[in-house]
Amino acid sequence: MAQENLNNKEAIEKLKSIVDQIDIGILCSFNENSDYPHAVPMSRQEVDKEGNIWYICSAESDTYKNLDKSPLISVLYSDPKNFTFLSINGKVILTRDQQRIDRYWNKMMEGWFEKGKEDPNIRLIKVLPDDAHYWDSDTNMIATLVKMVRNSISGNNESIGKEGDLNI
Repeated sequence: MAQENLNNKEAIEKLKSIVDQIDIGILCSFNENSDYPHAVPMSRQEVDKEGNIWYICSAESDTYKNLDKSPLISVLYSDPKNFTFLSINGKVILTRDQQRIDRYWNKMMEGWFEKGKEDPNIRLIKVLPDDAHYWDSDTNMIATLVKMVRNSISGNNESIGKEGDLNI
């Protein structure tokens, strides 16, 4: 894969395009009583213009409790069909911004919060990426694998995509 590090606006646009394409990220919070991260799949609500990623969670969840004690987070996105991957490390801000809750609220949320959007346990997680790295092929997984095989047989160096740091 060709190396292509992106900065500022280009980095935010790349992060947003991958997160919007994949939607479900694995959020890894850290519990001081465990050697292992606590990992849960969560759907993003938004990637804002600064490159922060927003999620809705419950104040009763282990994820929230872990993040309330330690703001460190890792978020992983994976789309093997399109050979697109993203790894983010950063910090979080936990909030209960009712305007954002109103904006993000949808029918699916009702399944998680029986008391509706006024539920006192609704919290927002704002992920502020410190560093991010992406892998992104120009084609789907099968075409990428064909290129890899062709490269290994022919000795050519046909591009199979790009990878790089996202410096936001």
